[in-house]
Amino acid sequence: MKIIDSTTYFEEDLMMDLRFNILDPYVDEFIVSEARFSHSGKEKEIKFDKKKFSKFEKKINHIILEKEPNNIIKKDKLSYVEKRHNSILRIKEQRNHISKFLSKYSPEDFLIYSDNDEIPDLKNFDLQKIKKDVVIFKQKIFYYKFNLILPGIDWFGSKACKIKNLKTVDILRNSKNKKYAFYRIDALFSDIKHQSLQVVQNGGWHFSNLKTHEDLHKKYLNDENHSEYEALNLPIERVRQNIENWTIDYDHLAKKESQEKFKKVKLERIELDILPKFIQDNREKYIEWIIK
Repeated sequence: MKIIDSTTYFEEDLMMDLRFNILDPYVDEFIVSEARFSHSGKEKEIKFDKKKFSKFEKKINHIILEKEPNNIIKKDKLSYVEKRHNSILRIKEQRNHISKFLSKYSPEDFLIYSDNDEIPDLKNFDLQKIKKDVVIFKQKIFYYKFNLILPGIDWFGSKACKIKNLKTVDILRNSKNKKYAFYRIDALFSDIKHQSLQVVQNGGWHFSNLKTHEDLHKKYLNDENHSEYEALNLPIERVRQNIENWTIDYDHLAKKESQEKFKKVKLERIELDILPKFIQDNREKYIEWIIK
């Protein structure tokens, strides 16, 4: 039984370097899906180069999505809702592109999918012993630096299943992190509600927004939530101030449709002992991403 780690890529070499180094002892192969367009629809050059990660080059499968989805909305001026609709379709297409390259694997092999800044902790968890249909990793979330944590928030990012149980990668990604009882009829007819589910406690790390304020501004204008960021019309200086002040402009506990979600939330500095051992052992290499 093989374990295949899969993710999407924009311009996140720092995260990819971490991902490969942390997961290499536990993963047989990596799949990196890159598109020729951003989630906002802008054409882009292919930037991922597995030769930069020569230690892992033989284990990396770099796949390229050439075209946008056929069903995106195309017109000169898009509404906020239409921009969001298109972004969701683009990221869905990029994730599902991974499925086209799984035929060489056994149905019994495990596929892990994460966004590239979500890294599952496999040190004390053996996927090969799992009998459940779906595995979800409960992770801690960090912003800007490795040791700036968003307290009180659980992040269910990395998800896994055997290839024989995979419908699409996007469906796996959207799986609910709740185990549903056998009598729940809605779960029987749902692709994302599962009765055979294991949630991994202490399941890893979500290192969000480890970029300079200039690169973060660029990311915000091109990622899945770009329409929301554009609507806020925040100056790039606001991004720099947030990094310096250890704050974010988003309350994860607020209801999605509420304007209350756009408010300052304070991050907390933590010690390095809950971080991956690779970061602890290489703190000098990543010193600019660690708050002293």
